[in-house]
Amino acid sequence: MTTDASSNASESAGSAAVGTPATATTTRVDTNVILILVAVAQFMIVLDSTIVNVALPTIQRDVGFSQQSLVWVLNAYILIFGGFLLLGGRLADRLGRRRLFMTGTALFAGASLVCGLSQSEATLLVARGVQGLGGALVSPAALSIILTNFAEGPERNRALAVWGAIAGAGGAVGLLLGGVIVEALSWRWVFFVNVPVGALLLAQSRRRIPESRSESSAPGYDIGGAIAITLGTVALVFTLIKANTWGWGSGRTVGGLVAAALLVSAFLLIERTQKNPLVPLRIFSARSLTAAAVTSLLLAASLFGVIFFITLYLQQVLDFSPLKTGVAYMPMSVSIIGSSTIASRMVDRYSPKPVLMGGLVVATAGLLLLTRISGHSDYGEHVLPAMIVMGIGLGMSFVPVTIAGTNGVAPQDSGLASGLLNTALQVGGALGLAILTSVSTPRTNDALDGGSSVGAALTHGFKGGFVAAACMCLLGLIVALAFLPGRTQRTADREAELTALSSSRSPCAPNCGYLARVVSAARRLRHVGRTHPRTS
Repeated sequence: MTTDASSNASESAGSAAVGTPATATTTRVDTNVILILVAVAQFMIVLDSTIVNVALPTIQRDVGFSQQSLVWVLNAYILIFGGFLLLGGRLADRLGRRRLFMTGTALFAGASLVCGLSQSEATLLVARGVQGLGGALVSPAALSIILTNFAEGPERNRALAVWGAIAGAGGAVGLLLGGVIVEALSWRWVFFVNVPVGALLLAQSRRRIPESRSESSAPGYDIGGAIAITLGTVALVFTLIKANTWGWGSGRTVGGLVAAALLVSAFLLIERTQKNPLVPLRIFSARSLTAAAVTSLLLAASLFGVIFFITLYLQQVLDFSPLKTGVAYMPMSVSIIGSSTIASRMVDRYSPKPVLMGGLVVATAGLLLLTRISGHSDYGEHVLPAMIVMGIGLGMSFVPVTIAGTNGVAPQDSGLASGLLNTALQVGGALGLAILTSVSTPRTNDALDGGSSVGAALTHGFKGGFVAAACMCLLGLIVALAFLPGRTQRTADREAELTALSSSRSPCAPNCGYLARVVSAARRLRHVGRTHPRTS
């Protein structure tokens, strides 16, 4: 049995439809209220992942982060979220979906309060990790709640479309809202805003959301697997970030890389011997899924660090305010939404592979355009054109790679496929930021040692990061060209595709997850209209 929330929830919903065991309360259910509650929860989580980006330079100044350690404000969240996302789905099905939804919401809101009150790096980073754990519990539980409370067909499709669009709006407004909050109040309020929302959700969820669990789920939790892969990824990212300080040939660097390799090896061994593994290794026999997951990892790796660097460049070099920075991202958001909609239709007409390859080419071109930055009031001349081109490439890449990952996957494995693609995005984003930081930091230090100004040194370092990002995006293009099958989408893949798009989220890049939700909403409603036309 698969362990991702989407898959487990789908099985549970199917079981309920045919009368197999699944427990739930007998109180009257208002599905509209349920939809609002889970959409607000997802909106809160997606909003937080984007709103923090704009606040990073202010956090760095107030708390005292170095340029290298600042990346952990993002990575602490991403790594814990990605490492426990699949386990969250299993726990929701076994312990109760409402219980996990409320537990995750409480953790997320409580950790947000601690983040806002933090006076030190350590406190903030630990709280960000707890936020990631809360998000890993809320996200799969929220999707499971929808799948088990809305009947399969038009009702569920419309619910998922509304849920995806509302939750996706968090990504669209996060950057702008973050700028407003930081400028009008302080960076601490980008975390404080989650507290009243979380309190409201907790107060209403117990009364409004019925408890449900899957009695047919296989027993046991692969906690060891979740811990091993999370610690392995953390060890790898931490070592990559510190390697420039320690020295690439130092004992600490070698020891960190060896520890990461041993932990990942332990994860593979656990999955091979575990009766109910977190990630059944048989899933990687699906060539399309494996190629799509690797491509997703490289795509996220290239774009995550770039968003991080652009934010720092705008505020630290061009002296943009947080609000102006949020506004500066809007053209990119618009280009992403427009191109993703076009890409969705192109996939219907052709197949995911050519659309994805075209998107990766455009994204690579956008990354290379960023290497033209000068450090002197060049937003309109250099940054804006590059962001628009990058946005078009991202919109043309992320949607088809998600669809490609579900092509040919067995229906019972569609949720697991979705979870793996999401996990690849989290891990890829964290690894990418570590790699790009390891490239840019020495270039910045060398420029400072050579007498360059701080702005010129940062620009020099960022340029190196942009080149490295373009190389990773190009590598993703090579992987897609060499290994991704070129077959067209089958009718049987449609529901797997819609589930994957609906559950897609990526805190690593502000626009990566929400554009898939917007596309999912449009595709679901279009699918409903075709299969259930209105009668006069």
